[in-house]
Amino acid sequence: MRLKRVTDKRDLQRFYHFPATVYQGNSCHRATEETLTHLLVDGPTEFHKHASVTPYLFIKDDNVVGRCAFIYDSMLPEYLQVGFFEALPNLPDPYGLMLAEVRKQATAATKIVVGMNGHLNYGAGILLDNYDKPPVFGLPYTPEYYPDYFTALTLRSTVSFRFATEGFVQWGAQQPAGDIDGITVRTMDMQHLREEVARYTHIDNNSFTATPYWSPRPAAENYELFHPFRHLMKGENMLFAEKEGKPLGFLLWYPDFNELVGPGKDLGIAEVLRYRFANPIKSYRFTEIALLPEARRTRAVYAMIRHLIPIIQRYGYTFGEGGFIFEGNIASMNMTRKFMERAFGTRYEPYRRYGIFEGDL
Repeated sequence: MRLKRVTDKRDLQRFYHFPATVYQGNSCHRATEETLTHLLVDGPTEFHKHASVTPYLFIKDDNVVGRCAFIYDSMLPEYLQVGFFEALPNLPDPYGLMLAEVRKQATAATKIVVGMNGHLNYGAGILLDNYDKPPVFGLPYTPEYYPDYFTALTLRSTVSFRFATEGFVQWGAQQPAGDIDGITVRTMDMQHLREEVARYTHIDNNSFTATPYWSPRPAAENYELFHPFRHLMKGENMLFAEKEGKPLGFLLWYPDFNELVGPGKDLGIAEVLRYRFANPIKSYRFTEIALLPEARRTRAVYAMIRHLIPIIQRYGYTFGEGGFIFEGNIASMNMTRKFMERAFGTRYEPYRRYGIFEGDL
């Protein structure tokens, strides 16, 4: 087996078509992340102004048996990322091949990290459990044998929590109405998307500086990330908390668009229309909550969640699933568990686990 750099259109097509081989007959896999894969691999994008993305194929007996991309981002200079990894089972040491090739790269990286697709917000993680359930939109789904390929590396695990909307609504009904410390909550203005994305970016870049593998991004890059999904997004999917006209934080959520597509399928015009006019979706993803450092002692999160509840209730969503949290982030894990226990009256355990694998170069 060898690792071949993608250098022509034929190889690039094989790179994109290969996941269909891995997931053939798999009823859980959804291909809704491939839009982002094309965006980052094809380029040029704002991301490529500070990062390089080099796709590769694993070749065995002249057949494609795997794929990956080496990503080097000058905003995260310590790491050479291996993203978009897909492979058939029982391959002879794919990590060894990747490591040998990565060490030839002329970068300042001192570590390799597997399972990062350029940025935490672009997709991160290799699934560690619940292989018999479809993923919620925006979170990864991979076969159960993938972690075995990276046992030589250090595992950093992340988790998501899943919860019933009914308990969420009951908690909201018990909360007092009225003003919350002068904090106002508004929905995103889709008519001024660039300006709203700039506000989101400012909060995002100043909220997660202590998170592993986090790197700041320019507003133009975030706009490119939001733009392909503008026909699916509504203003209510982004809530901003403000006080006296100044931003405090945001809450980003969206329906589980994976419920619109079948196994191995991506979103298209038909799915967009179906969502707009019928919306059969029953679950949603509680994607991201961020607060500026000066707002962390305020009740902004409480205000945004209270604002979100009637929106969720109006659509009849029955379940929600949170965005991933690093298990090593004890403060975030404790805060999430405490809130859920207070809201639902029971202790919640993580619903799914994911792995990011790290090693030295």
